Amino acid sequence: MDSKKLAQACWEYADNKKAENIVILDVSELSSVTDYFVICSGSSEPHLRAISDEIAVRLREDLDLRPRAIDGTLQTAWIVMDYFDVIVHVMKTDVREKYDLEALWGDAKRLKPRKARAKATA
Repeated sequence: MDSKKLAQACWEYADNKKAENIVILDVSELSSVTDYFVICSGSSEPHLRAISDEIAVRLREDLDLRPRAIDGTLQTAWIVMDYFDVIVHVMKTDVREKYDLEALWGDAKRLKPRKARAKATA
């Protein structure tokens, strides 16, 4: 799977759990470490857990992908999931405002997520 599609899948999985303010930054021209950052916010520790679990489980089940590393904890309010070419940041809103990754990587292009798959109607 190419890194752009992986970033969009992470966006979709975060959106499944109502993550807030999801952003995909294309840092491929600015970083030799990764191609994309997916940054999203959660409102509480259970919300952060739900978002990060959804991403990890769905990538493993749907795409047979496992993170190279996961860092941070619910108590630190910032979880980083490293999928090589895509790094996912799941943060509480106040922590996200404090560290302001979007400003730090302000030269990065923002990627628009692909349209969510149409849901089947019953």
